[in-house]
Amino acid sequence: MGQITGHRHHLSLRKSLIFYVVAFVVLAVFLSAATFSVCDSAAETIRASYPPSGEKYYLTNEQGEQLGDGTYIGTEPALMSKADERTIALLEKLPIVATPVYSAFCIIAAALLFYRNRLKKPLAQLRAASEKIANNDLDFSIDYDRKDELGQLCASFEIMRATLADNFSKMWRQVEERKALNAAFAHDLRTPLTVLKGYNEMLQASQNPQARETAATMGKHISRMENYVSSMSHLRRMEDTQPEYKLIDLQPLVASLYDSAKIICTKNGKELILQNDLPDSQLSLDSAFVSQVCNNLISNAVRYARTTVTISFALRDNGLLLSVSDDGKGFNKNSLQKATSPYYTEESNRSEHFGLGLYICRLLCEHHNGYLKIENTESAGATVSACFKAPAL
Repeated sequence: MGQITGHRHHLSLRKSLIFYVVAFVVLAVFLSAATFSVCDSAAETIRASYPPSGEKYYLTNEQGEQLGDGTYIGTEPALMSKADERTIALLEKLPIVATPVYSAFCIIAAALLFYRNRLKKPLAQLRAASEKIANNDLDFSIDYDRKDELGQLCASFEIMRATLADNFSKMWRQVEERKALNAAFAHDLRTPLTVLKGYNEMLQASQNPQARETAATMGKHISRMENYVSSMSHLRRMEDTQPEYKLIDLQPLVASLYDSAKIICTKNGKELILQNDLPDSQLSLDSAFVSQVCNNLISNAVRYARTTVTISFALRDNGLLLSVSDDGKGFNKNSLQKATSPYYTEESNRSEHFGLGLYICRLLCEHHNGYLKIENTESAGATVSACFKAPAL
């Protein structure tokens, strides 16, 4: 019995479904036959309660003694009561009606039992596993020991989960190692840079013109190295920063961002156009994140715009959509793909710009559950859109 149960336990879904259907078809046939037999017996019992009328004849022997119970010849059926006639009619129709009812009931029962025994548990485990993976939770396992198709799928899903967990762990270690390396690199550079600055100041105070000229060149490169070290430290802080959500009035926020952008554009001789499609409402945001991204995007736009920079605000996907456009030459194909990568820039002079602005903007947007999108406009120039989504309730 145990071997039969174990064999049925590992049947494929197709064979298991056939097994359930055949078993319940047999049950439906048995119930139909039993119902027909019971109804026929009940009807015969009712008919037997009404003996036939007529003359009864007996067989006799030579002595004239009656043999047997005799038999009726020319019998007439006895009249039944209306209730018994209705009962017999019902008993005759009941097997006809019961057969399709039993068939439908057995089909439904087979489907429900098949779902409960073969589908419910693995589907629930796969659904729960998918939700956990979507929430970046890989600390679980799928335990389903059947050998059918869903068992094989659960086994494959478990292998995928284990691989993802291993890759995620490796990636996390690499990220932490990179952060630690950047921090150590930035820290270790400060001491030699301080020493070089001291010697550079001594050379600049020299009476030798060639020494002063050399010191001036060294000073530019030392300043560039200091900016680079500072950007590395700033980038590490940005990667670890998380938003602090507060309910903010949108119109005052837009006015503040527009005033800051206006100052930057005026200083660089560019015209600023505002497009405000926001309602007079509130939204849960981190204003520091929004402000920093806006200032970075405006600073990038004024460097490449010919005459005009456009800043627009709108609500999108339960969040704030901030877009900054310029009428410059736009991004080339390579820049559209790499513009948000760290330390990528199209400029040859890296003394001031290390290619971290758009990367930091992307980090802040993603930490704010949003995104950063870069595209060229149809006419001329480029548009960078930053979305900051409010936290889910």
